[in-house]
Amino acid sequence: MVSRTRLKAIMTGLALYTMAAAMIAYFGVNAYTGKYGLTARVELDQEIIALTNELARLKKERADAEQRVSLLRSDRVDPDMLDERARFQLDYVHPRDLVRIVAH
Repeated sequence: MVSRTRLKAIMTGLALYTMAAAMIAYFGVNAYTGKYGLTARVELDQEIIALTNELARLKKERADAEQRVSLLRSDRVDPDMLDERARFQLDYVHPRDLVRIVAH
């Protein structure tokens, strides 16, 4: 009887340690490979860098477009820009212009 009680106590302790080790292993693996783990952090950092570069490119593109629009404002119209836009929209070419056709 004493040996059975002692065996039960040893097995209970062993089961608790085994369950604790399994839980630690589970959470450890998820901390490394999970959705928000260490490997996902590296991927997120790379995505942040790519999106930051794209944002910088789009800001520059927007600044260029705003600068071109500012040249067409009615209070200060740039004659060259107005001529360029009118020719483009009307498909007009001056007889003395050199036309270069580029195939896309």
